[in-house]
Amino acid sequence: MVETHEIAEKIHEQGEEEEETHAAPTRDMFRRLTAIYVGVVAMFLAIASLGGAEATKEMLNANIHASDTYAFYQAKNIRQTVYQISAAELELLAGGAAISPEDKAKAAELMKKYRDTATRYESDPKTGEGKQELLDKAHEWEHERDHARAQLPNFEYAEALFQIAIVLGSVAIVAASPWLVGFSGLLATVALLLTINGYFLLVPLSHAVAQAAH
Repeated sequence: MVETHEIAEKIHEQGEEEEETHAAPTRDMFRRLTAIYVGVVAMFLAIASLGGAEATKEMLNANIHASDTYAFYQAKNIRQTVYQISAAELELLAGGAAISPEDKAKAAELMKKYRDTATRYESDPKTGEGKQELLDKAHEWEHERDHARAQLPNFEYAEALFQIAIVLGSVAIVAASPWLVGFSGLLATVALLLTINGYFLLVPLSHAVAQAAH
């Protein structure tokens, strides 16, 4: 005769086997979906990394061009000053009584040439190499550099969060843990927003970070 507790144990064991039978396909499906999710996050990580690399390259390139343009501006300024001083010296020399009319004419011609050159150095729209044009170009390069510099923190934070999200997602596959996937998804969402902000600069993150540091 079968005892009552034996019947209860058999029913319990049978119930556990049925639960495991039903749970196994569910876990497999969870792991497949999580693996796909991790692959998508890895793709977003690649996009963020590309954006960070491009922003870094753009920042360095713009900074070099700005420095070169300022150096050219300073060279123009020095030359302009030299011509202005030379014209002033010739003017004083031409005003002397000891100089002949022929020399005065030559001095006047040189003075005009020097002053015309000095004026052209101040602004030369034709060549775009006047001091004013060079200064405008330098400011444009600075603006481009600052724009790329503002993009960088977004991509850097996004890359870090995507990497953490991938690690948590990978652990969730092994542990079959939905809450780990949820937390990973939260981090990936924040990282995705940062990536979008890095490309479009909807929010000046670098300014906010700088203010927080102070």
